[in-house]
Amino acid sequence: MRIEVALGSRSYPIILERGCLGRLSALADLSCKLLVVTDEGVPPSLLEGVLAQCPRAYPLILPQGEGSKSLAAFEALLTHMLEKGFSRKDKVLALGGGVMGDLAGFAAACYMRGIGFINCPTTTLAQVDSSIGGKTAVNLKGMKNLVGAFHQPILVALDPDALQTLPPRHFAAGLAEAIKAGLLGDPALFRLFEEGDIQQNLEEILARSLRVKKAIVEQDEREAGLRACLNLGHTLGHAIESAEGLGGLYHGECVALGMLPMIEDASLRQRVKAVYGRLGLPQSIRYDGEAIYRFLCHDKKAAGGFVTLVRVPALGQFRLDKVPLTDLPAIIGEGIE
Repeated sequence: MRIEVALGSRSYPIILERGCLGRLSALADLSCKLLVVTDEGVPPSLLEGVLAQCPRAYPLILPQGEGSKSLAAFEALLTHMLEKGFSRKDKVLALGGGVMGDLAGFAAACYMRGIGFINCPTTTLAQVDSSIGGKTAVNLKGMKNLVGAFHQPILVALDPDALQTLPPRHFAAGLAEAIKAGLLGDPALFRLFEEGDIQQNLEEILARSLRVKKAIVEQDEREAGLRACLNLGHTLGHAIESAEGLGGLYHGECVALGMLPMIEDASLRQRVKAVYGRLGLPQSIRYDGEAIYRFLCHDKKAAGGFVTLVRVPALGQFRLDKVPLTDLPAIIGEGIE
């Protein structure tokens, strides 16, 4: 399946196809120098399959986890390209989850003011959401995605077979972004989570999620307005993720929790919780509201004493509310029930 992201001169295809990682050389020109950025959690067989197609590949294997999304790692990628004599005709390829995509994409955006970037997401979260749209970033002083740039890939290759290597909890956590897509603009996608078999409908879930995001990105590439709706669950979720002592929750689990207070319809909120139950996602959490508030005040989306919250009044609908920071403590409370 081929899905086109139409952004004028920055347009690119998404290839959603089982086994597509094994034929990357037929999808893109890999004859140039290619920095292949991956992490220790990616199965060696996937990396070897990609490298076998790239005659001038330079693999860089980083530690798994959010710690690799740092300025130090960013500098390491740039230095590696400099030492290998990369030019503006060469490319960066990310093989892994959202951390690798964000980091490698940011390096591609900045090296020589921008070189080609190929994204090969191998996690659920990256395949349903973060691999498209052009947002690249690293973290700074514990704050997520504070330093980054918009840099669209030239190709996104999604191989659903890569997801079979994921632990069940990791697989389920990434689906939170697909639930988000259903809540924002695709009730039929949400009903797949309520009534369907996830594995049997996996490719449809991926495709529907991507189409929701694609339609929004095409209208608002650089988040001047509408695209902010994709932050549903992320404003509070990022704060939960950044706070210490909350049990090592995954990004998708934090987003799932962050969406619940934003769903205004009580019956829909219960339906969402039921879906979380099916997937094994957390449905409640207790936290230090004051600590969460401090993180929210430093969120890059907070400006001029306000933050924009994405609220869901009904399935398939959303509203962007500009909320004073002084109103957040009442919204945050001491947890999510």
